[in-house]
Amino acid sequence: MSGCSRDPGLRLRDDGWLDGARQIASPNCDRRPEGEALSLIVVHAISLPPGQFAGDAIARLFTNRLDAAAHPYFAQISTLQVSAHFLLRRDGELIQFVSCRQRAWHAGVSSWNGRLRCNDFSLGIELEGCDDLPFADVQYRRLLDLLGLLCAHYPIEAVVGHSDVAPGRKTDPGPHFDWQRLASVGDLPGSCR
Repeated sequence: MSGCSRDPGLRLRDDGWLDGARQIASPNCDRRPEGEALSLIVVHAISLPPGQFAGDAIARLFTNRLDAAAHPYFAQISTLQVSAHFLLRRDGELIQFVSCRQRAWHAGVSSWNGRLRCNDFSLGIELEGCDDLPFADVQYRRLLDLLGLLCAHYPIEAVVGHSDVAPGRKTDPGPHFDWQRLASVGDLPGSCR
């Protein structure tokens, strides 16, 4: 990949927003601590309702507009204030909710290599998926494009799963996520497995 995206439509702007992604701004973000460098990417998986794909429930959750009455599960999570920088849908659509220059609220209580509060120094990428099913080939292709671009712009040291930064609390991206697809790409950080 030679340090950049293979998708010529993806371009990271100075304001941290990505040309080539649909943008839906989330209020669930804030400023990173002064002088904090981005060194980690956390890969997540989400489906709303659980195990179901498509629809706008994920975007509604990330923008505090999830209707608690629309599904029994939504009543449990509708008051959460969470987000991620990016979402990769099952069909490969890339959506950005938070500028890379901002801190998205994606990792929660977390630590990596002895450092607490992973949101301070990480980017969060959600894949539309769950623990029980494999991810789509197009999601991996788009993820590799996105990772190549982000790693070319930021001093990323590792690409890890949510389960790695919140063990015992989170399981995503789950057992069906194929880490070997990331490890086979030469210019991504070596600790992506």
